[in-house]
Order: sequence, then C-alpha cells, then structure tokens
Amino acid sequence: MQFHHHGYVSHDPRVLPAAGIGLDRPEDLPDEMDVLVVGTGPAGMLLAAQMSMYPDVHTRIIERRGDRLEIGHADGIQARSIETFQAFGFAERLLAEAYRITEMQFWRPDPADRGRIHRADKSIDSAALDDSTLSEFPHVVCNQARVQDYFAEFAAFSPSRLKPDYGWELVSLEVEEGAERPVKAVVRRTVGDEQGAERTVRAKYAVGCDGARSQVRKSIGGRLHGDSRNHAWGVMDVLVDTDFPDIRTKCAIQSGSGGNILLIPREGNALCRLYVDLGDIDPEDAGTVRETPFERILEIAQGIFQPYRLEVRHVAWWSVYEVGQRVTDTFDDVKPEERGEKKPHVFIAGDACHTHSAKAGQGMNVSMQDTFNLGWKLGSVLTGRSPESLLDTYSVERQVVAQKLIDFDLEWSTLMGAKVLDPEHTELGGVDPAEVTAHYVKSEIRASGFGTHYEPSTVTAEGGFQHLATGYPIGERFWSAPVVRVCDAVPMELGHHMRADGRWRLYAFADAPAPTEGGEIHRWAEWLHDSPDSPYVSTHRGGEDAGSVFDVKVIWQQDHDSIEPRDVPAVFRPRFGPFQVIDDELVYAADPANDIFERRGIDRGGCVVVVRPDMFVATVLPLDQPELLAEFFEPVLLPA
Repeated sequence: MQFHHHGYVSHDPRVLPAAGIGLDRPEDLPDEMDVLVVGTGPAGMLLAAQMSMYPDVHTRIIERRGDRLEIGHADGIQARSIETFQAFGFAERLLAEAYRITEMQFWRPDPADRGRIHRADKSIDSAALDDSTLSEFPHVVCNQARVQDYFAEFAAFSPSRLKPDYGWELVSLEVEEGAERPVKAVVRRTVGDEQGAERTVRAKYAVGCDGARSQVRKSIGGRLHGDSRNHAWGVMDVLVDTDFPDIRTKCAIQSGSGGNILLIPREGNALCRLYVDLGDIDPEDAGTVRETPFERILEIAQGIFQPYRLEVRHVAWWSVYEVGQRVTDTFDDVKPEERGEKKPHVFIAGDACHTHSAKAGQGMNVSMQDTFNLGWKLGSVLTGRSPESLLDTYSVERQVVAQKLIDFDLEWSTLMGAKVLDPEHTELGGVDPAEVTAHYVKSEIRASGFGTHYEPSTVTAEGGFQHLATGYPIGERFWSAPVVRVCDAVPMELGHHMRADGRWRLYAFADAPAPTEGGEIHRWAEWLHDSPDSPYVSTHRGGEDAGSVFDVKVIWQQDHDSIEPRDVPAVFRPRFGPFQVIDDELVYAADPANDIFERRGIDRGGCVVVVRPDMFVATVLPLDQPELLAEFFEPVLLPA
C-alpha cells in the first residue's frame, strides 16, 4: 500500500483523499448522474467499488431495502474471487474470518447396509495442495453480506466517497436515444415518510444487478431462456448437535434411500449449511414445493444422515428452491443484429442474466466477474479514455461465460441430485458414485473460477507471440508468481501489487542479465517513455501522474543485489504525487528459489505481457517490436 506521497498521513491510509464528485457528493439521490446501478448484491457492490475509483464519474447505486444486507444466501468464494478481492485491498481481512476448504469427503451407502452411510472417498482441494496447481489463494466460505460490506467500505473510502442509496426501487426504465442522459428511470421510495413517492432520474448508463426477477432486464426486453429440472432442494444455515464425524468438512452425502445432502461448514467454527435433496417434483407443481415446512426438510436430512444423529439447535436462515438453468439472450440493450450500429446504454449482470443451482458455488463468484469486466470499460469510456465501442465487448465476452456456466451447473447439479446406483439392483438405475468424485476433480478448474477464456476482440489479441510467455495464456486471468522487489528486497507475489483502479498493466520481462548490459529492454523502455507513438505518451494528460493509464513494471532475470536503481530506465521509476517523488515499487527481480521465468514459461529473450484492468491477459508481445504495442492500443485508447 502506497501513501505519504501527498504528505504525511496519520489516519487510516485506506481512506483516500476525496476528489471530483467526492468533494461535494449529494447526500440524497439526485435527478441526474452518469451511472445508475440497481441492486446492492455482490455484482452491484463490486461495480460500485470499481466506479468509485473514477471521481469524475458520478455513480449512484440504489437498493429497495432500507439498509445493508444482514444474511446473505451465497457463501462459497472461489480462489479467482479472492484474487479479485486482493485488487480491492481486502483479501487478507476476509480470509481471516472465512472458513477454508481443504478437502471434500464423499459419503455413500454402506455396502453392508444401504440404509446407512459411510465415508467412502475424498478429494483434496487444489488450493490446499500448493500454489502451482491453480492459485496461491484458497477456496473459502464466508457470508455474502460480509463481502458486500468490504466493497461498501472500499467505495466509501474512495476518492468518490460513494455510498448506497437505500430505500429506492426501480419502477421502470427506458432509453431515449440522442439525449445527453438517455436513460430515463422511474424510482419509488420504499421506506420513511415518503414511502410510495415516485420520481424520475436520468443517467448516461444504467446497470441492472437486481436479481433473477430483474426489472432492468424486463425494461430492455431481455428474457431468460432455459428449463427447470423439476427437482427441489431445501437449504438451511443452522447450528447443530451431531455425532457425524465430518460436520466441519465439506461433504457430498449420497444415501441409499435416494436422498442427497451437500454439507458446507460455515465460518465461525459453529454454523453449517445443508443443501437437502427434496427429490423430483411434478412439472405441474406450480411452485407449491416452496411451501415445504422446515420440519419436513429436517426430517429428510435426518433420514439421509443415518446412522448419525442430527439435532438443530438454531436456524439462522432456510429456504426451498427449484433447480433450473437459465441465461438471457443479451447482456445489454443492443440486439445481436444491431451490434456495432447501436450504442449500448443499459447493461445487466449477475442473476439478472444467468440463474442456476447453488451446488457448484458459482453464483456470487461469476456475478462479480460480470461487473469486474464491465466497470473499467464504463470508467474508461466516461472519462474519455476509450471509444464507446469498448462497451460492446461486455455482452460479447460475458454471455459466452454464462452459457458455459449453465452447461457446467447442469452437469454437476444432475449428478448431485441423482439416485445412487445399487450394485445388486442395477436395473433400477442410478449414478455410479465414483462418477460424482471424478466429475468433481475434473471440473475443479472451472469451479474455481479459472475456466474463463475470452476470445479475440479489440481488448484481447489473437496470440501470435504466445510462445514468449506460455504460462500467461492470452484471454485468461493473469496468474501471479513470486518475485523479489528490488528497492527493499521484499519477496512478494507479482500480481498482488495489481489494484482495481482501471489502469492497464505492462509487465516487461527483461532480456538482459543486468540493467548495465542494456539489451532490448532498454530500447523498449526508451521507446515507451519518449516516442510520440507510444500509448504511454499519447494518452498522458497534462497534470496527471505518468502512470495514470499504464502501470509499468519490469522483472529482471538476475538476483536483486545485482541491480542498481541508477541503471534502471526512467519509465520503471516514474515520479508521482504532488511532490513528484520516485515510485521505487515497480522494479522486480526473479526469485532465485522460484524463478518466475521458469515457472511461467517466459522466454529468456524477454517479452511484454499486457494485462487488462480486470486482470485478464490481453496480449503477449516481443521487446524488439514496440510498435506492436501501439497497434494493439490504437482502437482501445483515445489520445489525450
């Protein structure tokens, strides 16, 4: 964390100096704004946090509830989400209160007595093995409400001083093409003395993060397509008294009676979540299964747990839901045939555009990645950094991800709800228990959030130079690795210095063994710093820090003791802040014990890895052709 560059700071350094709208932010919801976000779920709060880093953009987020969420229904947090939290500065604090998943136990019918369950198999969570498997971060469980609290704190401490406008619901929304603020929204007060009062607000853009029954989606004519599986589950967060030995371990329990349970221990060392299989339902059920009483769900759970005792001492929350997989036909207000001709002004994210079961733990995680993809694009367009065409890439990229999520969830939820095959009565059908374990292990990359691969577009290159950095696949998330910071010899993860500030990252991997030996890295650095063709130069606005658009880092191949600051090109040691102090935290060396060049397949001849503001690799380029960097950014960034 960098501070003191604006002068001595004695308060919490996470509270950034107010700027732009944050200097005189209207306390009450105004009539006009730049971005209107509807819904304070995980997708909405991440978007608000991201937009709060653009103080020249006036963003408001409304919520029909009168205050913050207290009990969240989502709890599983994948490693990809923790990487994202690191960019927002609260990963360590959340991990301190979360429950960490290290393995999954599979319980199945006891062959000696199929009326009883026994521990049959287990799978070690990849994040519990070592960081060469998927990520240096673990897979954890934490209340959705706490995740939203952390985003709310980030936004409140940002230069924009953004806070949710509670007690407002969206009534209707329409787009008036050609207007300065084309989004016209009617909102209604839901709390206080003015409850029921309606008013109209206008915005340049609106984002619906308002759930499966999204009013924003309905307003733009979007429809969810898909089917119900006609299968129901009961879910409960409870304190239990039990002799079940794995009550504090994630478990998939398949009973001989046909019922199944997914057991998720919760944070705090006492609470647990139980997903209880209620079985198939009649297609003509018309939702009556949702009226199943808690006592019946508990009774079914107790039957599945046999021969173990299960007594519920406290119920924090419970519900019944029907399994279904649905995805909307578009993620914005532009029809496929109009793409490129019409500009999008309304977007939807999270459950507003994809709904599925809770078994794979994807809902909150994928929803947050929706808005992490969208936020920097909105910020870049609204601040004049990028053309409006950049916004077309949101729906194109995320709809593909959503469809793959639906397909994955259908496979996993089908296996979780299937009857277990009885070896002595195979004619009755059922799923081989070993198939469930095998599918869980096989699909862990996707379940952990690392299966996303963006296809070539204006912000993701084709990949002609992928061989220069095989460990950084273009279109996939940037995978951190250990390095040593030269200025203070601190070992750290290279990706952990990345921040959710809307900037592009340029990671220059040096070809020369030492800065004093010159090499292509020096010529590349000189071009980036001085050439009028360089996007680093052409996008720079007077009065801004040199790194206002690009965060440029260098990684040398040799030990940090061999590198003297005076030998490092100036672009890697820029001046910043009102006192123009030198930023010494952009120069790194390979860790001799864990060489990033070896670990991530970096060519010893050097290269540049370009990373988008949402932490996805945009392209890999050679050092000796710097003009390719200018070609890549020409359609993405506007000159200052």
